[in-house]
Amino acid sequence: MTGKELDRSVHQQLRTLSKENAEGVAQHLVMAAALLDVEDFEGAEAHAETAVRRAGRVPAAREALGLVAYRKGEWARALSEFRTARRLSGSSHMLPLMVDCERGLGRPERALELATSPEARTLATEDRVELAIVISGIRRDLGQPDAARQALEIPQLRGSGRKPWSARLAYAYAETLLGLGLDDEARDWFSRAAAADDELETDASERLAELDGVVLTDLLDGDDDGDDDDNGADRAGHRRDDDRDASDGRARDHG
Repeated sequence: MTGKELDRSVHQQLRTLSKENAEGVAQHLVMAAALLDVEDFEGAEAHAETAVRRAGRVPAAREALGLVAYRKGEWARALSEFRTARRLSGSSHMLPLMVDCERGLGRPERALELATSPEARTLATEDRVELAIVISGIRRDLGQPDAARQALEIPQLRGSGRKPWSARLAYAYAETLLGLGLDDEARDWFSRAAAADDELETDASERLAELDGVVLTDLLDGDDDGDDDDNGADRAGHRRDDDRDASDGRARDHG
């Protein structure tokens, strides 16, 4: 990895550094993103921290460290880095993840306030979609299933053609419908999510099979009936995090 793999916009940011330092920081940013993709969080963190030490006023470096913290569930640290990146760049494209950090910190009202800030209206379409997914999750956390559904009923939900957000948005909507007891409609949207999920960002196919009554088993696990309750709890916990997983897919894209 040479560092040339970075987007042109990041190379523009690195022009404030010396040539040698810019090349080194670029390589660390590429490595941080690559290791984040394979969930080597410690390795990614080491590269991101080095990038910040060498280029602390480069927005991409702070953003990279924020993404690592976000993937690790270190909400306060992630939020701090995203705020710094926003201050340095003037861009609010990380707003959906900032809102999700507030949610992770147990501050839903503050999260919703940030989600409706003037900056939210400046977001690109894909970022607005991700923000809608996070808002829906917050509403579900607050026990407001109808509001959760409404948050996702945006033009992009029924737009034509496959878009980068299609699978995640359909999945989040299916999960919301399921929470409302609309199993048939939920099945339809899980099916749409699975069809659009070329990158396997969601477990839509598994959820679809579950709704159809197909039992997926791991033959190596045996038939220990005592594990049933634990497995059910695991599935429930996973579902609570489904909307966060949708945003997490977007976080990988940012990386």
